[in-house]
Amino acid sequence: MKWHEMRSEEVMNSINTDADSGLTSKEVQKREQKFGYNELKEADRPSAILVFLSQFKDFMVLVLLAATLISGLLGEYIDAIAIIAIVIVNGVLGFFQERKAEKSLEALKELSAPQVMVLRDGDWMRILSKELVPGDVVKFTNGDRIGADMRLIETKSLEVEESALTGESLPVQKSVQPIVAQDVGIGDLTNMVFMGTLVTRGSGIGIVVGTGMNTAMGQIADLLQNAETMDTPLQRRLEQLGKILIVVALFLTVLVVGIGVLQGHDIYNMFLAGVSLAVAAIPEGLPAIVTVALSLGVQRMIKQKSIVRKLPAVETLGCASVICSDKTGTLTQNKMTVTQVWSGDKLWNVSGAGYHPHGEFLHQDKVVDVPKTKTLQQILTFGTLCNSAGIVERDGQFILDGDPTEGALIVAAMKAGLKKESLLRNFEVVEEFPFDSTRKMMSVVVKDKAGKRFVVTKGAPDVLLGVSKSILWNERQEDLSSVYETKVKNAIESLASQALRTIAIAFKPLQEREKVNTSFEAEKELVFIGLQGMIDPPRPEVKQAVKECRDAGIKTVMITGDHIITAEAIAKQLNILPTNGKVMEGKDLSALTVEELEEIVDEVYVFARVSPEHKLKIVKALQNRGHIVAMTGDGVNDAPAIKAADIGISMGITGTDVAKEASSLVLVDDNFATIKSAIKEGRNIYENIRKFIRYLLASNVGEILVMLFAMLLALPLPLVPIQILWVNLVTDGLPAMALGLDQPEGDLMKRKPRHPKEGVFARGLGWKVISRGFLIGIATLAAFMIVYYRNPDDLAYAQTIAFATLVMAQLIHVFDCRSEKSIFERNPFENLYLIGAVISSVLLLLVVIYYPPLQPIFHTIPILLRDWLLILGLSAIPTFLLAGSLLTRKSTKTMV
Repeated sequence: MKWHEMRSEEVMNSINTDADSGLTSKEVQKREQKFGYNELKEADRPSAILVFLSQFKDFMVLVLLAATLISGLLGEYIDAIAIIAIVIVNGVLGFFQERKAEKSLEALKELSAPQVMVLRDGDWMRILSKELVPGDVVKFTNGDRIGADMRLIETKSLEVEESALTGESLPVQKSVQPIVAQDVGIGDLTNMVFMGTLVTRGSGIGIVVGTGMNTAMGQIADLLQNAETMDTPLQRRLEQLGKILIVVALFLTVLVVGIGVLQGHDIYNMFLAGVSLAVAAIPEGLPAIVTVALSLGVQRMIKQKSIVRKLPAVETLGCASVICSDKTGTLTQNKMTVTQVWSGDKLWNVSGAGYHPHGEFLHQDKVVDVPKTKTLQQILTFGTLCNSAGIVERDGQFILDGDPTEGALIVAAMKAGLKKESLLRNFEVVEEFPFDSTRKMMSVVVKDKAGKRFVVTKGAPDVLLGVSKSILWNERQEDLSSVYETKVKNAIESLASQALRTIAIAFKPLQEREKVNTSFEAEKELVFIGLQGMIDPPRPEVKQAVKECRDAGIKTVMITGDHIITAEAIAKQLNILPTNGKVMEGKDLSALTVEELEEIVDEVYVFARVSPEHKLKIVKALQNRGHIVAMTGDGVNDAPAIKAADIGISMGITGTDVAKEASSLVLVDDNFATIKSAIKEGRNIYENIRKFIRYLLASNVGEILVMLFAMLLALPLPLVPIQILWVNLVTDGLPAMALGLDQPEGDLMKRKPRHPKEGVFARGLGWKVISRGFLIGIATLAAFMIVYYRNPDDLAYAQTIAFATLVMAQLIHVFDCRSEKSIFERNPFENLYLIGAVISSVLLLLVVIYYPPLQPIFHTIPILLRDWLLILGLSAIPTFLLAGSLLTRKSTKTMV
């Protein structure tokens, strides 16, 4: 039903209710049975047990569980216990993360009004908002939260703050007049109010036309439930890596078992060797180390005022190519601020932003002494006297109490040293005619200490111009001729073109016995003084943050429910909108399919007057173009798009609980610039993950090749399964975690975002893994063969030498993994955690080799001092051989 197009009487007839007596109790029961409770419904959630079991459905995990089962059946209980422990820990972490993430609808419910005043059986009564039914007659006043979607039938200076639904920073003036127009957005439905919005001024009566999921809030809840949650690039890459490793593991297992059996080895021993190789090929510690690396990144981000709610999303920031940002409260301060004052053809610029009363008045770039500028002081004084708002200081913060527009006028006066409390000691307000949406004005009658009375009026400039007889021009009162009227209109247009909201100020001296009993008597034959132009200003640090994001190859797109002129002006101030960039309105967006939007979305930098459905469409179109999309916002209207984006970012201070619960990242300080720091951290985390994947896989390749080459050469196994597991879980684990703490390289934020389809082995990583792994394997096998052929009867000693060589080769190689170029590119002492991890791993190796109780478990024998020279010499070859060749090539290029 298009309720907004109907007259009040038509609405009552259509929904069968009576504005004088409301619904009867019997009728309420009928409608309650038909429509249900007025509350948002959640989709069925899987049970906790199913969520927990779903953590183990990953193919890589299933193969590890199979390896565990085989190890257990073969009596290798230590191997089985170690693998199953890692799998369970990761499952528990994933379970708690998933259960915590889906609280969006619970937060949405809290936005519904707990109680409302409703007319039933002819009496007004207070009930729970969930008991409202379509047809109920409800009244509300300043400070009330709207309990359902309603068509207004009566208003008194009613204004409703709808930013949670529309993104507009200013309260909306409401009326009862029908609206008949094409493509009317929710922000333009001035004769309706919506569930979850807040009354900021006046009062009204409405008829409930939508409850529960049939409200605008319900539509958002439905979008939220059905919004797809995308896998992060890291999740996709690790899944790809897992499949590759599993194929390799199974192939090698079959290969080794086959070769061994053909060579006449015992099938049991060959099968055990095959399982050992499978364990070597799969880096069991990788999921745990990734989780730890992300968690450590989260701790660093908290210090930078970013709270991460979903671990994998940390890394996603690193490849974000588009940031879709809400305007109000994110790019701007959500605090209306007077920036220009005009009177008598003079224009004063006002510095400072927000509600902090510090700023200067400048005329032609020179600071003005306000007390010496009579007209300016007068317009600021009158703007404060004709005002219902207040500015309160708490703990050094200045907080608005009242309407944002009126608050801006008070702050402007405070910047000139004119405080409302002081002015009210000199001027007594003896009569007030509140703002009315029909009159579009507010007036007060004030009396000064000399007993003189006068009217002060503020309101819409065109309206005040129409009821003014004179104008104050160069501190002289002149008749308002057509010449002056044209100059005022030009000033209004000039301020409006800068996206400034203009408020006009006028006054009228009263005769001693002149009576003013009505607003009509007060608001005529006024003296027009001037205009105050205000805007919700950009955050001062955002412009630089946008530039740095652009340098990093990241496009910033503004998505707002605000008017197109305002959005375009703010976008230009912040350099978001380039010269040839496009601006698109919601009504144009509605006419396009997602596929059609895909064709032009890369050219659009500002979307204005958009709805929640539009935001989802924009995010989907950008994702279909191959972008990794970060969506920021603070309102309920942003939540579905926040959830659907690759990474959702909400505001910590102004953000609704709904937006926070739907997001992956919460900005504690509501600062767009914090996103830049988070992106840098995200990029560094991904690079660090690449480092330890390189380290772990090169180590695993070395282990595999040692075993494989030994089998091909008909040699005994150089390593026993428990030694391989020790290397994978203990020796590899600590240095890999330390790599996750590495500092970013200097040019990190000058690089373009990596392609979302970039594989884990891109940028030469695959070659580095294979080449280093090959050399580690050869060095380990060489050490084993030298010692084994020296004394073939002491296999355990040769295996211990191979074990120590493998560990030391990996610990030297870890320093090479810190740079994409060479081990010599970075100072090893920059990462003291890595130094500590390597020392710890060496000490653990020595304990396993020299501590008698552990020797039978790990099949080790104490190594002689002379053999340590062999171990260290061979261990250094894989890293320094390749590093030396790189340096030689580099110096040759330099010479050329």
